[in-house]
Amino acid sequence: MKVLAPIYGLTDAGAEAQRLQAAGVDGAFTFEGPHDVFLPLAVAAAASDLSLMSNVAIAFPRNAVHMAHSAWDLQQLSQHRFTLGLGTQIRTHIERRFGEEFDHPVERMRDTVGALRAVFASWQDGVPLDYHGQYRTHTLMTPIFSPQPSEFGPPLVVVGGLGPRMCAMAAEVADGLAVMPVTSEQFFTEWTLPAVQSGLGRRDAAVGTAEKFEILPELIVCVGRTPEEQDAADAGCRALLGFYSSTPAYKPVFEIEGKGHIQPLARSLTREGRWEDLAELIDDELLHAIAVRGTPQEVAAQIARRYAAHTGRVAIYTPYGLADGLLEEVIDQIHAI
Repeated sequence: MKVLAPIYGLTDAGAEAQRLQAAGVDGAFTFEGPHDVFLPLAVAAAASDLSLMSNVAIAFPRNAVHMAHSAWDLQQLSQHRFTLGLGTQIRTHIERRFGEEFDHPVERMRDTVGALRAVFASWQDGVPLDYHGQYRTHTLMTPIFSPQPSEFGPPLVVVGGLGPRMCAMAAEVADGLAVMPVTSEQFFTEWTLPAVQSGLGRRDAAVGTAEKFEILPELIVCVGRTPEEQDAADAGCRALLGFYSSTPAYKPVFEIEGKGHIQPLARSLTREGRWEDLAELIDDELLHAIAVRGTPQEVAAQIARRYAAHTGRVAIYTPYGLADGLLEEVIDQIHAI
């Protein structure tokens, strides 16, 4: 099984990509944080042979043509190693941070994927651009603004999702589904997989065969070889899960694990500015249910049990400092799946 790992910075993106490649990682991804989601990938593409992915680019505030240009250039620069990962974010951030509309996110994301495919077809196949969607319209693409057709073809488009409607829509129109990292084995089995199968049943052959659709689980990995390493990993993962627990979109995952009551508690803590207290909401039972936790061998065994039948690669998050050699060891164990 192949492994993707995050690149967090910009100025050190090239060096970090080389470090990850030397550790045996197969791919790198970026996210919408303090830096642009695309620019570090350009640096990483030039510095390494890793596969690359935006994980995820927030779609709604961006024009589809702008996203298409970024994705096309990264596909060329990386020589067919780029995947355009798209996500919705949550209403508060879209409306208050970006100043854009959020209503009907599933339909907006479907429209975004359709617009991107229309732009890609215009560039690659010379098809006149004439896209009329519910939220996006694109009807002009002149030669001076069109890249040359690519020997590598358009990049793959993957949609990040958690709820059943978004997951089903991704399976219907996209090349893959990036399963959000706040999930559990039970939620993945009872919610995600049935939604994907529903979407694949409506998939148009022109989009691509169901066999080529990828499920990409994103995993919070809580790994340690010693009690001290495990304690550090547990603390980092509790802090990350505590932060996520304040987001209403993740409440179904907590509910299915019998922990739905913590979401309103987390919301209250964030409103009071008590961010440092969020980790205390994540008990051992919930940590085990959502994260994959244990020694490198135990982590790999859990990944194999949960996901090996459904995917050939995973994206990992390790929100804490990894001791020397630990990344290499866990990558070796996951590769052995």
